[in-house]
Amino acid sequence: MPSHPSAHPFAGRTIVLIGGGSGIGLATARLVTAGKGTVVLGGRTPERLAAAAATLGPQAGWHQVDTADQDSIDAFFDFVGTRFGSVHGLFTTAADYLTGPMARLSVDQAATAFDSKFWGQYRVVKSAIPMLSPDAAIVLMSGAASARPAAVAPAYSAANAAIEGLARGLAVELAPVTVNAIAPGTVEGNLWSQRDPAIREQAFAAYRDASTIGRLADEDEIAQSVGYLLSSRITTGSTLFPDGGYAFR
Repeated sequence: MPSHPSAHPFAGRTIVLIGGGSGIGLATARLVTAGKGTVVLGGRTPERLAAAAATLGPQAGWHQVDTADQDSIDAFFDFVGTRFGSVHGLFTTAADYLTGPMARLSVDQAATAFDSKFWGQYRVVKSAIPMLSPDAAIVLMSGAASARPAAVAPAYSAANAAIEGLARGLAVELAPVTVNAIAPGTVEGNLWSQRDPAIREQAFAAYRDASTIGRLADEDEIAQSVGYLLSSRITTGSTLFPDGGYAFR
């Protein structure tokens, strides 16, 4: 397949972004539509999805989906197939889990990192397979804790490492579709804006000290990395760390 024109890397391509109503997902949607692509936003909150799609214009559609519910996911992709046809890219940021030390969390609480973040993405990819184009690109959401485990979140660190292993396995199984993982560190944006300011600044200061570049990424910077993986036809089975050097400090 010839390379996409650099000015319009997503022209003629439909990218599904589950969790695309806010945060990194929405930043990625802006990148795709700026590149003349079409996006389909998914998530649990219709009002948020509708508002996000309205800001993106006619190149955006949306449909409600819960990644914890396989029937909901299947219905979502039935909508995508009927309305948009083939899927050329897939990225899922939606997840809801608890983190904490083994001594404090129950097994069920610790398992939420796997139940939501790992199995949620697994279910999404499985449902999407029949409508993926041969030149599709899948990006899984991991996190830098896979390589540099958080001291008080062992199950979360393990879930991220499992997601990266899943990307490698799917890159073999689904070829020529490309499958990669992205592993950002702490990102300044929607997620952290909802937390207590004192806790947020403490976490941000610790991350700046732990990185090599001395600052956090913002959502648009992470979206640029996602955009690379969604448009590359040569990178597959890899994990990209847009983490400011946190993982190897």
